[in-house]
Order: sequence, then C-alpha cells, then structure tokens
Amino acid sequence: MSDHVYKKVELVGSSETSIEDAIKGAIGKASQSLRNLDWFEVGEIRGHIVDGAVAHYQVTLKAGLRIED
Repeated sequence: MSDHVYKKVELVGSSETSIEDAIKGAIGKASQSLRNLDWFEVGEIRGHIVDGAVAHYQVTLKAGLRIED
C-alpha cells in the first residue's frame, strides 16, 4: 500500500428532508467538479425552525481529496 497525501475542502450541504440528504447533496455536487474525493467528516449540524418544526437541515463537512502522484 502506498502513502497518500490529501487536501481538505470545506463544504456546506442543505436539505429540507434530512441530514443524510444534506451530506449526500454536498458530496454529490462537489464530485462533479472535484476529483479523487475519498472521505468526509461532519463538523457542524444546524437547522431552521418554522412554526415549531424543523424546516431545513444544514451540514458543514470537510472532504478529503487524494492528491495524485
């Protein structure tokens, strides 16, 4: 196994349905323009409340991009 070097980028995903959808949306969109995405870590979870109910989820995450040899 060879050693790898990674660059971390910060992403913010949002969804009206779930935290998971917010994460998937951020990773999916980022993968359209960034190559070699290998992992992610969730840093913050926020939400928007309307009339006493959760209306929106927002997740800040960092994604690791493997630097090519």
